[in-house]
Amino acid sequence: MKKKKYFFCCAALVCLLGLCWFGSQRFDSLCFRHLTDAFFVQSLEGDPLSLHFTLAQPEQFGVSPDSCSLPVYDPDSSGKSAAAAQDLLDRLSRLRPDHLKDEERYTRELLISYLNTALEGQQFALYDEPFSPSSGMQGELPLLLAEYTLRSEKDAADYLSLLESVPSYLQGLSDYEAAKARAGLFMPEEDALRAAAQCGSIMDASALEKGTHFLQTTLRDRLDTLLTQGALTEEQRNLYLSENDRLLTESVLPAYQELADDLILLSKSGRKEGGLCELPKGRAYYAWLVKKNTGTRLDMDSLYTVLRKSFRKNFETLKALVSQYREMTGSLPDPASLSDGFPITDPSGILADLQQKMQADFPPLTALSDSGISCTVKNVDAALESYTSPAFYMSPPIDDLFHNTICINRSSTSDGIELYTTLAHEGYPGHLYQTVYSSLYGSVQNGQRVRELLFYGGYVEGWAYYTEQLSYDYAAQLLAASGAPDASVLLCRLTSVQRDLQISLYSLLDMALHYYGTAKPDILRSLTSFGLPAETAERVYDYLRTDPAVYLKYYVGFLEMRALRARAEALWDDAFTPLRFHQFVLEAGPSDFTSLNRRLTEQAGTHSSTAQTCSARISSILDISRFSRSAAASRSY
Repeated sequence: MKKKKYFFCCAALVCLLGLCWFGSQRFDSLCFRHLTDAFFVQSLEGDPLSLHFTLAQPEQFGVSPDSCSLPVYDPDSSGKSAAAAQDLLDRLSRLRPDHLKDEERYTRELLISYLNTALEGQQFALYDEPFSPSSGMQGELPLLLAEYTLRSEKDAADYLSLLESVPSYLQGLSDYEAAKARAGLFMPEEDALRAAAQCGSIMDASALEKGTHFLQTTLRDRLDTLLTQGALTEEQRNLYLSENDRLLTESVLPAYQELADDLILLSKSGRKEGGLCELPKGRAYYAWLVKKNTGTRLDMDSLYTVLRKSFRKNFETLKALVSQYREMTGSLPDPASLSDGFPITDPSGILADLQQKMQADFPPLTALSDSGISCTVKNVDAALESYTSPAFYMSPPIDDLFHNTICINRSSTSDGIELYTTLAHEGYPGHLYQTVYSSLYGSVQNGQRVRELLFYGGYVEGWAYYTEQLSYDYAAQLLAASGAPDASVLLCRLTSVQRDLQISLYSLLDMALHYYGTAKPDILRSLTSFGLPAETAERVYDYLRTDPAVYLKYYVGFLEMRALRARAEALWDDAFTPLRFHQFVLEAGPSDFTSLNRRLTEQAGTHSSTAQTCSARISSILDISRFSRSAAASRSY
């Protein structure tokens, strides 16, 4: 009898402990969801413009900003952001990882790393350059306004509210520039004068007066669509157009003119001519920027070594391909010839061909949703061609992933293989496909919306460039199927390597300029030695100087993606397939590469001996051996 009673007591105690453990585990999981959802809501409520591009129906996510206006720079905002980030970090650190679900645990890991990186950057609060003449807000803001989707009459009203807040927004950024000037961190005089001139050309008073400005014509088109859908009356449409004209001429135009005047007045405050390393703590800022933009785990010297190795390998490959082409044709290769008579010239046809060719190696979107994915390809407005990249993908709201837009800058993107590979980069299997797949998978699996706020440039652009390189093989298949000569197929491969060589060179020079302090004449000599005309070399130098670490997002992300694939091949051995690898990357979603590599190893469930063999193999691929900074500084390509 006593033994039986004792048994029941023990059983009850075990059950109680089990319930406590389960309750604790569930409590941590609920706390994590509460923390991340609150972070998601608070982040978007403070930035209505970003909110509009993130959520089509914000009220369904509990997001309801008090007003629809652009955020205004506050000198105390940096400290407030740091305090909020530290508070969230402390709360996340108190949650036990083993009490979270697998995907929650991974998101926690990413978020902690992301917040730590952000906090590291607080010491560089005045180093950002919002009015870079290459990609500043003077051009970015009008582009976002022109792409502001109108889904209802409320969206039209919100759009006008955003326009009304432009003067305060620009004045806040002007105050930020004044603070930079006082700290000795203002941009060079030539950059300030260029940015000021851009203010005048982007907000063209003559075009506004004629009613032909792109912010007038694009709104007219969007309102006409609402009118056709019955979401707007003719009278409402005309009132919105009239108010748009008034705000553009009476608020936005004067604000741009005032910004231009402020930049001119501050223009002589700049103290640097070349790279970031000329600024106090400039090298440290650049190293942080590279880490933030690429998600790489390599230090600067090791990264430079990797880039040098890749450049040399590509150079030797290119020489061999050129020799092979000359033997085949008796002439030097001309990549431009691939534009003439390319089998497909229509963007829709190109996207369809890419989707067909990628099927064997990439998981289908239909596995995640029955809804069709549409994509509109349109040209950048002529007024913005000088201020935008050759092409870009407009990420859709996470609750409206089925309507996508790719914008092509026709002034810098030609037909033929360039358009084909560009649409691969921006569309399939590049940005569009990756964005939709990862977002759909994340929504289906765990609904952790906070992941949508974390931007990993190295993953996103590394994936897009990785798939762009694959698309040269697709183009070769297309040419072969159309009966093109063998020389054209070889030329595709040659063009791919030439493109890779160019991006690796630009990445090397970016580091040489901003981290190692290489002088402008040496950078220009490297570019002209590569075959660029002097005028083009000047433009590339200016872009590298005014937009540091941009090329590294693409190329370092690409190299990390290839190294991750090599690690997967080593871990999975005979079970490796490109399809399995791509599915792993897509389902992990945008991440830093340290976390991606750890996730890959954990999912493989390998023993330490296998992991060590794999690490040795990856080290040889990345060539992360150290080398002296002086050697890097003196080397010119």
